[in-house]
Amino acid sequence: MPKKAEQPASFETALKELEQIVTRLESGELPLEQALTEFEQGVQLARQGQKTLQQAEQRVQILLNDTPDAPLAPFAPENEAL
Repeated sequence: MPKKAEQPASFETALKELEQIVTRLESGELPLEQALTEFEQGVQLARQGQKTLQQAEQRVQILLNDTPDAPLAPFAPENEAL
């Protein structure tokens, strides 16, 4: 069973790591098991990035709202499936 990927320190770090995974997968030189592990890690990074972007979008919407004292709450997208 592959180890669960540690979460990168920032969105930018996750994006860079995801780009590197895509490059390695596109090379076509990875053995099948390693390619599957890389793909799994890429999916996790993509989901993490999507969640981070959704949370940032929610914060922006709250900040632009007419109610300056509106509390920030966790964002729950309608459809979390990728």
